[in-house]
Amino acid sequence: MGKTIIQKIFEKHSDSEAVVGDVIDIDIDVRVARDFGGANVVKNLEENNLSLDDPNKTFFTFDCNPGGCDQKYAANQHICRLFARRNNVKIFDINQGIGTHLLIDEGIAKPAGTVVSTDSHANIFGAIGAFGQGMGDKDIAYAWAYGKVWFKVPPTVKIILNGIPSKSATPKDVVLKMLQVFGANGLLGFAAEIYGEYIDSLPLDGRITIASMATEMAGIIILFPSEKGFNADVDAEYEKTVEVDINGLKPLISRPGHPEDVVSVEEVKGVKVDSGFIGSCTNGRMSDMRAVARVLNGRKIAPGRVLKIVPSTDKIWRQCLDEGLIKIFKDAGALVGSPGCAGCANGQIGQTGEGEIAVSTGNRNFVGKQGKGDIYLASPVTVAASLVSGFITTVEDIPVEPEQVEVPKKRLFKVKPKTKQTTVPSLIVKGRAWVIKKDNIDTDMIFHNKYLSITNIEEMGQYAFDNLQGYEDFAKQVKSGDILVVGKNFGCGSSRQQAVDCFKSLGISVIIAESFGAIYERNAINSGMPILVAKDITKKIDDKDELVVNFKTGEIIDKTQNKTYYAKPFSKAQLNIYKKGGLLS
Repeated sequence: MGKTIIQKIFEKHSDSEAVVGDVIDIDIDVRVARDFGGANVVKNLEENNLSLDDPNKTFFTFDCNPGGCDQKYAANQHICRLFARRNNVKIFDINQGIGTHLLIDEGIAKPAGTVVSTDSHANIFGAIGAFGQGMGDKDIAYAWAYGKVWFKVPPTVKIILNGIPSKSATPKDVVLKMLQVFGANGLLGFAAEIYGEYIDSLPLDGRITIASMATEMAGIIILFPSEKGFNADVDAEYEKTVEVDINGLKPLISRPGHPEDVVSVEEVKGVKVDSGFIGSCTNGRMSDMRAVARVLNGRKIAPGRVLKIVPSTDKIWRQCLDEGLIKIFKDAGALVGSPGCAGCANGQIGQTGEGEIAVSTGNRNFVGKQGKGDIYLASPVTVAASLVSGFITTVEDIPVEPEQVEVPKKRLFKVKPKTKQTTVPSLIVKGRAWVIKKDNIDTDMIFHNKYLSITNIEEMGQYAFDNLQGYEDFAKQVKSGDILVVGKNFGCGSSRQQAVDCFKSLGISVIIAESFGAIYERNAINSGMPILVAKDITKKIDDKDELVVNFKTGEIIDKTQNKTYYAKPFSKAQLNIYKKGGLLS
């Protein structure tokens, strides 16, 4: 009995025969960890006292968060860099782009070879007839240490694409058609080989687009026949053969939430859009960039819309610059980002807000994957056409005048109910003192910038002081009514209101400082948060002393020590704002 492509690749890299269903050890040619998961790979190696099997086959690729704008990603990247220096491991750093694409373009991944990565779309290497697999950090750590890892030899599905698509269809439309046929799990547990007249003439960029979405069909990999790699034997045994009709295929699109929920663009034509994203490992190649430039050349993004374009690698980015495509993108009003995964990674270019309608070239549109918006998946030209039109459409149907932006009829936040204030807030409070004998406690120590997107005050309290050394558990230990006693220049740094409101959320009754940052002082007073200034107060009051504080007189009675101190009392303006419950009340 003949062998399939995956059986041949496995047998080349194993001492065992690749019998479907058997578990065998496979030698790994290329072993990769990304900034996502890379630090955990290092952790697994060092905690288990493991060394590298072969540094020359071992790589880091920093593509999830190339901007390092998420501090945890930045910290993980630094851990990986230190490990790489010590072990002579090559890094494709933050300026290089998507790791899977780099490995193909640099010739590191080769036809008939084997690659593992912490990237779930590592099966993209099927585009060159190589085996690729996404893995967790323990698997990757094992491969780094021993050079091999176990696999179950999968059965293979033979896919035949019949016919030739219309001129308006792209490889993305073809793979969306495949998703429509196979659904979210139609290739679960299977490798696949793909054939047909269309495939025979398909360039590498198009093969990458199709191979990258095997994961969305739950497939292990979609393997393309390769002149430099293996081809299946004539008598190879397949689990089944599936024929997919793509003759005359027209542009398709996935509706929000499910990549497999594929319909024709015509079916959703006219849906108004807010934003678009072009990029990812599925559609960030040079042919994609040129196709988008042809649509955008001489046109503008529709008013009020945003289009974000991210080439997959630095080489492609530079080629876009050399060919004048960057100018076309910028003249059209698009944002062009540094190469990387972008919209597929949290916090990166391509995220959406609640209620936002976006069209993306990514491979996934799961709920919450790119923020809280509704994401349609489509080809680069469909995304570009939709963004210059202001609504979902095809290139052929771009209107002369774009759709005007829709003005929201509803308020974006609920109006606070008007309640008649029957009592004046108390001017005397009692509580337990939290004495923090530190000066220059800044707003990042108080309320870290990674939480700045929080707008609900009820959510803020839990993060108070979680970046202040020694007080990370403050929010869990503090009680409503407690009094905060701090040193000089409290609240220096940024203008973030959350650094005040987090204490209101916890029920802190008053903050007594030796001095406040200028902006912090205004923010506190305007929000109705009681604050007082008292000279050298951290030297006088002990932690957990019971205090009675009078805002009008400035009197601070330490009942524990039976002593009285004085702060500067509320000014007339502060008193009026406090009585109202805040500047806007």
